[in-house]
Amino acid sequence: MGESDLVQRLADVRGRIARAAARAGRRPEEVRLIAVSKTHSVDDVRAAASAGQLDFGENRVQEAQAKIAEIVPRPVWHLVGHLQTNKAHRAAQLFDWVHSVDSSRVAAALGQGALEADRNVGVLVQVNTTAEEQKSGCDPERVGEVLEAVMAQPALRLCGLMTMGPLSMDERDTRVAFQRAAGVREHWRSQLPPGRMEVLSMGMSGDWPWAVECGADWLRVGTAIFGERGVYH
Repeated sequence: MGESDLVQRLADVRGRIARAAARAGRRPEEVRLIAVSKTHSVDDVRAAASAGQLDFGENRVQEAQAKIAEIVPRPVWHLVGHLQTNKAHRAAQLFDWVHSVDSSRVAAALGQGALEADRNVGVLVQVNTTAEEQKSGCDPERVGEVLEAVMAQPALRLCGLMTMGPLSMDERDTRVAFQRAAGVREHWRSQLPPGRMEVLSMGMSGDWPWAVECGADWLRVGTAIFGERGVYH
């Protein structure tokens, strides 16, 4: 994809976010767009950054490492893919935000890595609201113990929850999953100190307009901006 096409697609997504927000009685600036650049080139990221995109998401620690080193000035980097415990230390060194903490073990490893790197990392706890075994994320009934594990780490900053819609992409099922995540967020927001549950990250290229209408604060959009997945080397 040429740079002008990418910039146009980014503008189109921003325009659609504004319209979805208006339908939900929300202001467009309430919704933060994370451009998911996994498998796409450094040049694609630079083009989007030059068009004013501030936040970028990556799925894999190893792939992100080279990109993060090359993009100057540095944008805000989000790890949006599944995080394995053995990659947590490196993730803490690279990313500003990690959306996929789903166990006490991952929280402890990420927290230790952030402490050793002298960094403060923003964290979202991933919750599985579809009960699909293929999906990462903790069960909604176990969210509390993972939140507690994150808050026990002085170098981690708990800020909310992340979820994914169902693989089926069925609108009704997707809205149910997103509404369930919004309900879990509201429950814990009433239980925790202010600021701990301000972010609900949900919605990707196929379902983000529904996510906006269900209360998403952050969207993780890749294909709608960058096109079909490339092969990053």
